[in-house]
Amino acid sequence: MAKTRVLVEFGMGSSLRRQDYTEAAKRAIKDALWHNSVSIAELFDFPKEAMIIDAEIGLAKPELVDVSALKAIFPYGQPNITVTKGGLDVAKPDGAGVTIIANAAVIVSFDMERQS
Repeated sequence: MAKTRVLVEFGMGSSLRRQDYTEAAKRAIKDALWHNSVSIAELFDFPKEAMIIDAEIGLAKPELVDVSALKAIFPYGQPNITVTKGGLDVAKPDGAGVTIIANAAVIVSFDMERQS
């Protein structure tokens, strides 16, 4: 397989009140995806299902993220989700919890063979 990267998008998402790490991660992915309206699969004459999607999400508490909920965001392609330590938990001024901020990098690749 000659996995070739063709697109990278970045996004940020937050959970202001519920302290929901999965929701913040979902919003970060959607932020990255919604910035992109390029029909990348059609550009290379591939079916959309052929997209290899690698999404890396950074949150302060990655262990609290439901990865299957993140995969459900993608309507096609082959999503691989990695959740790592990152993002921010910002303490509320009254001490009653935190605002969660997640960062996402979404990379789209295809299996392409180089022609000699």
